[in-house]
Amino acid sequence: MTASYEDYNAAVKAFWTGRDLQTEKQIASGKIDAGTRGSATGGKHLEPLQGVIAGEFAPLTRIGATVRQSGVLPLPGYYRRAKEWDIVVTYNDILVAAIECKSQVGSFANNFNNRTEEAIGSAVDLWRAYEAGLVGTIKPWLGFVFVVENAPKSTSVVRDRGKPLYPTDPAFDNSSYTTRYELLFQRLVRERLYDAACLISSVKGDGIYDEPQPEVSTRNLTAAIAGRVAYIEGLA
Repeated sequence: MTASYEDYNAAVKAFWTGRDLQTEKQIASGKIDAGTRGSATGGKHLEPLQGVIAGEFAPLTRIGATVRQSGVLPLPGYYRRAKEWDIVVTYNDILVAAIECKSQVGSFANNFNNRTEEAIGSAVDLWRAYEAGLVGTIKPWLGFVFVVENAPKSTSVVRDRGKPLYPTDPAFDNSSYTTRYELLFQRLVRERLYDAACLISSVKGDGIYDEPQPEVSTRNLTAAIAGRVAYIEGLA
């Protein structure tokens, strides 16, 4: 099933609803996390988005592939024992695809580096595991989907603290966190750490506000997934 812009837009709206419901549940139970963390720690708010992406791999089920998007989905690592991925698609002994879905709402200064390290580290670890023969003999397909809140603190110029010992890449000068995410995912794809990535900017409570970088957009992700599906169908 090919996903449309409207499918992704509806999933992003549901993402916000899921965050709100998670906060309500924690309030009702008396377990409230600090700041906005309470709406994210339940782990369910990205399921609508995961569902859209998983649906794009659904045609492969006709040839016996398995599309998993819930529960614990660990894949072997090389620098660590295993890493859980949000969507895992397999066909016989082939790891067809592994996709991560993440978001950032508020706390941009505190969490930007963490999200960056997660994205880089997950890919490096799985590619090394593939090279070591731990995830089959067919090259896997990796994807990363990220929703960032469109807010003043994510779109205004970052006031960096401290002067680096050496000159930094000028591309990051006078940039916002959203721009830095654009550069991150664009470079991750160009360096082939991920076969496709998607960066979605969204105002709280709404759908897709912007896809700031066409190279890492829902349209590009959908086309890349279609290519992977066709490749696996060809092997079958």
